[in-house]
Amino acid sequence: MRSAHPTTQLVWRDVERHIFGVLAWVNPDGEARSAGIVYTATSRRIYIVTGPDTWKARHIASNPHVSITVTLPKRLPLMPWIKIPAAVITFHGDAKIRPIGEAPEPILHALLHGLEKEVEKLEMCLIEITPVGHFVTYGIGVPMLVMRHPERATARVPVKVQ
Repeated sequence: MRSAHPTTQLVWRDVERHIFGVLAWVNPDGEARSAGIVYTATSRRIYIVTGPDTWKARHIASNPHVSITVTLPKRLPLMPWIKIPAAVITFHGDAKIRPIGEAPEPILHALLHGLEKEVEKLEMCLIEITPVGHFVTYGIGVPMLVMRHPERATARVPVKVQ
């Protein structure tokens, strides 16, 4: 069995293929918070829409350091009843709160699925996250049997934002 050695390109491909993750931030009192989010990834950035008065937006505006975890379900073909832990990609990044009107059309379409025509009426903002440092992965680029050995199924991969 081999150890995990995923490439930056492989990790980005997996991040871009999925749409759900967990966003974590710290509130002004230093308390950790998190929320499930639907996102889109393009040009090595992560984009999320939310209300400007949500905890996410208010807290990120005061502290832009965030973390995202994306889980990738694993299944055995022909044996879906066997439970296998999800593969995971986690990373930290710098977030910016932007007016929803600044979002390019393809990003709005990916996040709003047809509501982008109503963008001026929506009370929303865009969170743009630039990943920094390294991706920390578990189960990415390895056979499922290797996932039984965490020391061989984990890896650190440079983000290499362009």
